[in-house]
Amino acid sequence: MKSITINGSKRESVGKKATKALRNAGKVPCVLYGGNQPVHFSANELAFSKLVYTPSAHTVVIAIENGETFNAVLQDIQFHPVTDKILHIDFYQLFEDKEIALNIPVILNGSSIGVKNGGVLRRNSRKLRIKALPVNLPDSIEIDIEPLKIGDKVCIGDLLNENYTFLHSENTVVCQIKTARLAIVDEVEEDEEGIEGEEGAEGTTPEGTPATTDAAAEPAKE
Repeated sequence: MKSITINGSKRESVGKKATKALRNAGKVPCVLYGGNQPVHFSANELAFSKLVYTPSAHTVVIAIENGETFNAVLQDIQFHPVTDKILHIDFYQLFEDKEIALNIPVILNGSSIGVKNGGVLRRNSRKLRIKALPVNLPDSIEIDIEPLKIGDKVCIGDLLNENYTFLHSENTVVCQIKTARLAIVDEVEEDEEGIEGEEGAEGTTPEGTPATTDAAAEPAKE
């Protein structure tokens, strides 16, 4: 998984006044959990743009000005309800020998046969939660939808991987190709045309004149 480095400074005070002063200075107060004790620090708001405003998942290297570094993942983020400015971020520290649960984006590759035939692609999940060691965390979960026909679907059971564990049941549907109303109408019209064509072939002779059957040629018996 790709990593982003955040350069920060330890916070000497965590009170409301100190927090407000940090925000006024264009910095974001943060807390790193998961270690022996929480680490309070702050960083420039612009430093989080590649981490927050992206659909991709990333790990984070938090580099404190005193020389300390921590590997982490974003755990929670708070935005201002009006301005959407970042108010606070929580991180969770990573350890090489400890598994971590994380939401990973789902990427669908290709154009399915079913969609080309008039079906509709339905995405049930844009992110999937997995559990893995930090070294095995993927950037994304990619699914090849090229061979999917109308009525086909992809479930968690189709995506099992030895590097990580899905925190969903195996029958959870990730995406599927549904039948569109237009596709149903086209199918019915094609069937009707086929039937009319067969009837026309049976009802004419090679010369194009109406054919008579044995039953029609015989007089009705009283």
